[in-house]
Amino acid sequence: MELLYRIPDLSVLAVTQELGINFKTASEHILRLATAKLVTKKNRGASVEHRLTVRGCIILEFLRTLE
Repeated sequence: MELLYRIPDLSVLAVTQELGINFKTASEHILRLATAKLVTKKNRGASVEHRLTVRGCIILEFLRTLE
């Protein structure tokens, strides 16, 4: 969530490269975030871009207070 907050409109491939994680893992996490309405998906050509929703930003701000 922090990554999508800092750099919106990332594809799953871009997320995997930024975080150095497996594609399947990133895809599953993004799917769960989208199901919870914390991330939106937007088709852009052959790619799908992801960005935090307002709800996602609120949750992220709350999580930062727990650190």
